Amino acid sequence: MKKICLGIIVFALVLTVSAETEYLGQAAFTNSDGPINIAVDASVAFRKLDSPYLMFMLFMGADKDVVATLHRDNIIMVYNGQEYKMPGIKDFRENYRSDRNDMSLYERMGKEGLISSHLRFYDFQWRYDFFPVQSSRIRITDEGEMRALIGFKTKAYFKNPGLKNGDKVIIKVRDKTDPDIWGECEVEIGKTLEKK
Repeated sequence: MKKICLGIIVFALVLTVSAETEYLGQAAFTNSDGPINIAVDASVAFRKLDSPYLMFMLFMGADKDVVATLHRDNIIMVYNGQEYKMPGIKDFRENYRSDRNDMSLYERMGKEGLISSHLRFYDFQWRYDFFPVQSSRIRITDEGEMRALIGFKTKAYFKNPGLKNGDKVIIKVRDKTDPDIWGECEVEIGKTLEKK
């Protein structure tokens, strides 16, 4: 009986370890535990914690033989046990005027952390986004599709619940029809690489 209990504990620990998010540096995090592999660049959110909306750049791809369709309503942020959905594009544009500034800041930030992610092998669709800057040629979409090595990249905005350095949030995504096709990534606000 003791061996069975010990085996169950070891198995649970292995599952817990494999589900951990990896910190890539420069405010980038990745997790490939679910059928949807996800990397989150939180560099803008780290710099603008006083903003009413926080921007995260999401890079997502599906496992081999998985086809996923992601609807904007199936992306949530979890903070202190509470779920936050992304705002609709109309409400977002009526209540927030700094998305152009966010994108300008994002384009100046380093992307070296993301280069070490396995998602670098995906070919991302660049013509569609959940929150495109109004003057850009990128089109608004409510859905993004992933398959094989075709990924989906988009900005995700969430109403700021009062995050501060050291807080942790989880970005969760799931297929619009199949809840077994999912991905999630934990983000520690303000995290930097520890000096050795």
